[in-house]
Amino acid sequence: MVEIRKPIPVNRAIEKVMKHKKNGEIETISFHECDYRRLAEPIIADNPIPAFDKSPYDGFALRAEDTLFASPDNPIEFEVIDHIGAGIVSDKTLEKGQAVRIMTGAEIPKGADCVAMFEVCQQWEDADKKYMAITSKFEPGTNIIEKGSEVVAGQVLVEAGVLIDAGVKALLATFGYAEVKVAKQPVIGVIATGTELLDVHEALEPGKIRNSNAYMVCSQILRSGAKYQYLGKLADDFQTGYDTIKVALNKVDVLITTGGVSVGDFDLMPAILKELGAEILFNKIAMRPGSVTTVAVIDNKFLFCLSGNPSACYVGFELFTRPIIQTLLYNKRPYLKRIKATFVDDLPKANPFTRFVRTYIAYEEGKVCAKLAGMDKSNVVSSLAHTNALMMLPGGTSGYTSGDKVEVLLLNDMEGQEVF
Repeated sequence: MVEIRKPIPVNRAIEKVMKHKKNGEIETISFHECDYRRLAEPIIADNPIPAFDKSPYDGFALRAEDTLFASPDNPIEFEVIDHIGAGIVSDKTLEKGQAVRIMTGAEIPKGADCVAMFEVCQQWEDADKKYMAITSKFEPGTNIIEKGSEVVAGQVLVEAGVLIDAGVKALLATFGYAEVKVAKQPVIGVIATGTELLDVHEALEPGKIRNSNAYMVCSQILRSGAKYQYLGKLADDFQTGYDTIKVALNKVDVLITTGGVSVGDFDLMPAILKELGAEILFNKIAMRPGSVTTVAVIDNKFLFCLSGNPSACYVGFELFTRPIIQTLLYNKRPYLKRIKATFVDDLPKANPFTRFVRTYIAYEEGKVCAKLAGMDKSNVVSSLAHTNALMMLPGGTSGYTSGDKVEVLLLNDMEGQEVF
């Protein structure tokens, strides 16, 4: 008897998956190895920036009150009592009529409350003493970068879950994070099902195809920030499949299978899930491609049963598996970023269900343009090589033509968004 499956909307399917989301484990790694990992704790300033009042220019530090009557007709003279550069702290305290020559980034000496740039100062020496003069009045605080003006102590600078890029790493260095707490990369197991599958190095045989799905998914896992463990191929044999998947679930954080998820005579995943006692969240989605995508939970662990068709497998991973990986990585924006674009091709095909079209995003004359990446069929693999986005066409639409506005999901954007 053929199982009757009732399709559910894409949004509902995503909601069902995300009800089981959880943060992953935390590990502490060296600052030097943290690039492009995700923070598991916020970066908090343990000191102000700057940590002291400092000069933004090369010039002279002095007291503003001493400049009160300065003018072109009445230059005010100062004795220069010290010369300091960045990293040097003067041991002098300025008194009336005194100045300190100061370089960019150096700490303002005691008694000084303003800085005159070199360009507005006259300099000379007399009897082994150095002097300078100015011809304009200065207000207190002029040309001084005040302590804590950029960051105050205790301020949260970067939230947990943010990807550590060059800018974040600069902050980690600034605040002395020699070791960094990051989300531990979850291990995602991958199993390909189907007697028809050959490995990459094997010659083609009649009725056989090379296993592209598993390696495609492994690459998607890496792009998502996780690790993969390829657990091999499964022939169309129930007991072998059941035993392999049961063991695999204990080895990995999340398990993905590709193929065998439909209702054909050799599609064994539904029977295996039943035997495992899995909680099936859904087994039919009102979408194309990937309508037979099935997601189950076994002992609080996800099993994503993706389609054997390459494009359907690809889309299923991005919509359902990727957000779970992102939550394991503490990412608060787990979904693919959605933007508006101008469609520059024609796609007259009607869409009774939500359709995710393999798309290439280009930027032309100030516009974001969406182009078809190639043939738009579930079993097609060639278009995936040119895909950097998924164009999302709502169900009930009758087709799109060049110039129409569409929504696209960006595949290579690491920022993501909070809601689907």
